[in-house]
Amino acid sequence: MELKKKRIWKDSREGHVDAIKYLIDRQQGTINSIRTPWHKVNEATVDGLEWNTINVIAGRPGTGKTAIKDQIIRESFKLNPKEKFRVLEFQFEMLARTSAIREYSSVIGKTYKQMCSADGTLSNEDIEKCKLHARIKVLDPVDLVDTVVTVTEFEEIIDNYMEDYHYYQDVIQKDNTKISTKFYRKTIITLDHSTLVKKGAKEKDKTEMLQNLGECLTKLKKKYPLIFIILSQLNRNIDAPERNEDGKYGNYILASDIFGGDALLMHADVVIGLNIPGKQNIHFYGPERYMITDKSTLIMHFIKCRNGEVQIGFFQEKFSEMKIIEIPVPPTQSRRVSTI
Repeated sequence: MELKKKRIWKDSREGHVDAIKYLIDRQQGTINSIRTPWHKVNEATVDGLEWNTINVIAGRPGTGKTAIKDQIIRESFKLNPKEKFRVLEFQFEMLARTSAIREYSSVIGKTYKQMCSADGTLSNEDIEKCKLHARIKVLDPVDLVDTVVTVTEFEEIIDNYMEDYHYYQDVIQKDNTKISTKFYRKTIITLDHSTLVKKGAKEKDKTEMLQNLGECLTKLKKKYPLIFIILSQLNRNIDAPERNEDGKYGNYILASDIFGGDALLMHADVVIGLNIPGKQNIHFYGPERYMITDKSTLIMHFIKCRNGEVQIGFFQEKFSEMKIIEIPVPPTQSRRVSTI
């Protein structure tokens, strides 16, 4: 009995047709990237985060991963008013309440502690500002998953979510007939953090889980119009004493520093490594010896930009207000050559 062969290959012409259509759509502005709040991030990427991409942000605890993710989401609807999209957040690290208070903190300009009346009492006026902000923000199409899931459950949730928000639209064919065609709503999906995804019954360790997660993300980004923002940790070798000596290449966040290494890197389109040198008592950062004079200078290393530019960006963290702002490149220390 002859087995029926399944055709899984595609004619190369399909790729060229899709590419030309994409270029025309970009040219005419019918497809745009999602612009972020920072010029340097938009410059390093394709004028923002491109649809059908996986974006990994990695750093030590306390380097602003969640603050960056939150600021992107918080400002995304304002910065991209012509784009119709939803947001689905997998939030495993903190309560939804905590995340909302952090957002109010950015609006009011007070620390989380002050917002909770632990350092003085929050005024009634501030409470009313929070209520007003909440009434506006609940109109944004943002949904939350706060139950820890496995990779398989993660994929099932996204499949169900995309089906729930699909829509039909008439598409005119070459013969001028109209066909009602199914489309999926553009969606930004965030995951805070990759290492908090639950290990499946058949996964021997976290590394295997991350490998499966990477394959899952690639599968989903090809299937739906998605932007993934994945937060990740760094390996412990980043804290080796020699990595924190002034003026060393080892000051930089490298691809090998990201927890799980190739498990996520090979699937990612953009990888950003975060560092706050001042917290490691680094005063002259990297071989260029950028002068670091405080503990709030945040450096973004664009380690991988599949469709953009690998570079470094300088920012200042204002965690008390849950904000990250862009700053100029700091001066470098002049090298002195000994005459002895």
